Amino acid sequence: MKISIVTPFGKIFEGEIKEATFPGVEGEFGVLEGHAPLITNLKPGVITLKKTNGKEEVIAVNWGYVEVTPDHINVLADGAVPVVGSSESEIAQAIEKAKQLIRDASDSDALVATVTSKIESAARNL
Repeated sequence: MKISIVTPFGKIFEGEIKEATFPGVEGEFGVLEGHAPLITNLKPGVITLKKTNGKEEVIAVNWGYVEVTPDHINVLADGAVPVVGSSESEIAQAIEKAKQLIRDASDSDALVATVTSKIESAARNL
């Protein structure tokens, strides 16, 4: 299944994945290939992508929209920060940017703590 994640500043991610999890406004939801068509809003949180090689990628988003078709996912986000890097310092910088994106998008300390926990947990697996 293909996915494209785009912000006003350009593409954040494009590629093949096995599954994805999104922070929907009505709750977190997962998507697998063959999913029924869907368009919904995203709230501040974390998109988790499981790539075809089995590795996971985590992307923090402040808000946006997701369109799901049986074989493709399009995400339009106002802001997004991929938590990736080739060194520990790059990953640490990405985590800080992701945390700030969520803090700026939400006044809920509980949401910020939850997203921070997910980001840091995923970063340990990189």
